[in-house]
Amino acid sequence: QIDPVSGMVMNLTDLKEYMQEAIMEPLDHKNLDEDVPYFSEVVSTTENVAVFIWESLQKLLPQGILYKVEVHETEQNVVVYKGEETIVK
Repeated sequence: QIDPVSGMVMNLTDLKEYMQEAIMEPLDHKNLDEDVPYFSEVVSTTENVAVFIWESLQKLLPQGILYKVEVHETEQNVVVYKGEETIVK
């Protein structure tokens, strides 16, 4: 829902902090297979990276606010994850 006072779905400063904690800290400049415990048991495909990001954000964001996670590996390889639904473009 869009807040009628602020005109936003959520405060962008808060979103940036959530993204830093859920995505950048665990994944940025990391060897996924060696440095991220999640990927010691899960193959580090783009699809599984999208699932990891979804699950990490779900723990931090207000319930029901996360709509989709979109991971661009290349211009031609994009994965969209919406909870249980994965779309490969």
